[in-house]
Amino acid sequence: MGQFREVTSGRRVFQRLYITIMLWFVGRAIVAASKADLDVKREFDGLPDGLTFSLGVLPVGPRMVIRKEAGGKVRYLGQGKGEAIDLDLTIKHMQAFFMIFSFQESTPTANARARLYVDGGVPEACAVVRILDIVQVYLLPKFVAKLAVKRYPAWSWTRHTLVRSMVYLRTVTGI
Repeated sequence: MGQFREVTSGRRVFQRLYITIMLWFVGRAIVAASKADLDVKREFDGLPDGLTFSLGVLPVGPRMVIRKEAGGKVRYLGQGKGEAIDLDLTIKHMQAFFMIFSFQESTPTANARARLYVDGGVPEACAVVRILDIVQVYLLPKFVAKLAVKRYPAWSWTRHTLVRSMVYLRTVTGI
């Protein structure tokens, strides 16, 4: 046998930066939506107090960590280094995560293509994915959100404008 040269993958600096920014923004938007949207509040009410979940990229990519505390309060914990994770949602690799968060592929399609790993309870994971879908509808324009979610919801004009404005404002300001 001859000698084989070891090949390492590129750093993908742009993708890593984009994903890090998106996770930061989506993490803060989840907290904002938990205060402004009744459906997101209902989903979080169904989750146990103290549940900590994360969404990240394998092998050591960016990650966001969110905790539901007692009393229904939701906190964004950033990268959550050292946190005990109860529910870990992990995307297979950086390119798959980039496809999902650049809205080239919807979450259900990514799940069907086995790009999403779940370590934790399935009911909790389904609730978190529903929360992510609602947040994506709030954050994205309609023509992009239709690509990101399975079904675009038929919400009232008030919910589309007023609640969306509140989610944006709370996401940016952190209140």
